[in-house]
Amino acid sequence: MDRWFARLASKVALIAGQPAAFALAVAVIMIWILGGPYFGWSDTWQLVVNTGTTVATFLMVFLIQNSQNRNAAAIQAKLDELIRAVHDARNEFVGIEHLTDDEIEAIRAALEQEVATQTPGRRRHETIDRMLDRQ
Repeated sequence: MDRWFARLASKVALIAGQPAAFALAVAVIMIWILGGPYFGWSDTWQLVVNTGTTVATFLMVFLIQNSQNRNAAAIQAKLDELIRAVHDARNEFVGIEHLTDDEIEAIRAALEQEVATQTPGRRRHETIDRMLDRQ
């Protein structure tokens, strides 16, 4: 079931992200709008689009979230492998994605401070400022 759902979620997310899918959605809405006068702008006419968009949105949330979760997990596994493989990297960083937001922020701030103090007189974001100035 998991593999089937993963394949389905990936395919739907890929298709939904294509320009043709957007064009199809716009076409459906245009047809619905143009049908308004024919159906007398009735409550049923409005209910059709409201129900359709609600159902589509509800299902897409789960499919897209599944794709995002798998993508994030794959990226995290790749980063963990890089940490493991690089000789001077600190292996303690493997798995920090499971910490709380406050714990991760504290680690990030400590790393920025550490980098700033490694080069005396260097501001914490000096490298980033130089990079942005080049653009």
